[in-house]
Amino acid sequence: MSNNQSLLARRKAAVPAGAASAYTIFAARAEGSQVWDADGKQYIDFAAGIAVMNVGHHHPKVTAAVTQQLGHYAHVAYPVQAYEPYIAVCERLNEAAPIADATSVLFTTGAEATENAVKIARIATGRPGIIAFTGSFHGRTNLALSLTGKVAPLRANYPHFQPGVFHVPFPVPAHGMSEEDSLKALDYLFKSSISPEQVAGIIIEPVQGEGGYYQAPVAFVRRLREICDQHGILLIADEIQSGFARTGRFFAIEHAEVEPDLIAVGKAIGGGLPLAGLIGKRSIMDTTQPGSLGGTYAGNPLSCAAALAVFDLIEEENLLQRSVSVGDKLKIELEKFAARNDVVPVGAIRGVGSMVAFEIFKDDGETPDPDATKALANRAVAEGLLVLPCGFWGNTIRIAPALTITDEDLEEGVARLARALLSDSVSK
Repeated sequence: MSNNQSLLARRKAAVPAGAASAYTIFAARAEGSQVWDADGKQYIDFAAGIAVMNVGHHHPKVTAAVTQQLGHYAHVAYPVQAYEPYIAVCERLNEAAPIADATSVLFTTGAEATENAVKIARIATGRPGIIAFTGSFHGRTNLALSLTGKVAPLRANYPHFQPGVFHVPFPVPAHGMSEEDSLKALDYLFKSSISPEQVAGIIIEPVQGEGGYYQAPVAFVRRLREICDQHGILLIADEIQSGFARTGRFFAIEHAEVEPDLIAVGKAIGGGLPLAGLIGKRSIMDTTQPGSLGGTYAGNPLSCAAALAVFDLIEEENLLQRSVSVGDKLKIELEKFAARNDVVPVGAIRGVGSMVAFEIFKDDGETPDPDATKALANRAVAEGLLVLPCGFWGNTIRIAPALTITDEDLEEGVARLARALLSDSVSK
């Protein structure tokens, strides 16, 4: 029995089925954009821990920062006594965010960030309603799951959702939903289910993550800002997957040149350590009472030290520009695949910075093929490449490599993807 097989047997015995992993391999080591499993096989990582490892695995500057902090203290609990790394991270977030007079608070997970965004929006406005979008993903805890706009597998068989949450179709013309259609649905919601004066906030991913890496159209985001201003509604940007240089801007909403009221952050901020946060206008954030925000591990000192290194690396290694160049390279290669007749039908190629996706279709080139997509992902693993399926119909492959990926690893990853895409390979 291999090490991977042994660990799989142990996992099945010790861990519930709900805590699933995409693949039956187990990580043993990771460096940069390469991962080695428990049997010593090497993979090019085009998933980056679900867009977490934007500065790559085990970056020496992140490791050094965490090691140095560990030499001082690992935990004292911010609710008991504050510490400089927490303050420094908030200062950097406030500086980076496209929000005037911003303040920030730290959490541990992205779900905490989105739930606290809703809590603050409700406190600040005194209103109960929250509007989210179909295809969205905002977390797995109760309220975050209620916000999430995709049923399988997250919301399936769940008996109760939080009240006061409404969903509007996210504009994806390829799905038959234009910007105009989405705005009409929002207006219909205001007339049929909840008045705008009862809505505390509208939460949107500027680029949907689990929904398929669809970018919210610029004009649509700007129109949402106008609607929010008109009715006193707060605009909440969920940047947990799209932030920290992933799209070629520090935050994806910057592409629309819109100032949100609140920004939820997470994933890449901690360089692989658990950290999340919420940035917002001071006048909104200060409506909360002392002690009402945070948690025992929120803003852990080790995670804060890692985050400060991440901020520095984004600047020092020009990762905004690198994100664009990596994404452009990927899209060019994907267009080449789409033009070939010896690979599975590839289309709907899209991407903002290094948040790139494509879809797999049946032979008619139009019908989504989730089975072939899953087979492709498994074949990619066999070839030594990590990618992740996602999307409304489960037929999207998202590619989110580290922004520090070398040209050599990028080329090798594309070559492995090419082999996985071969029609006869996927069908096996």
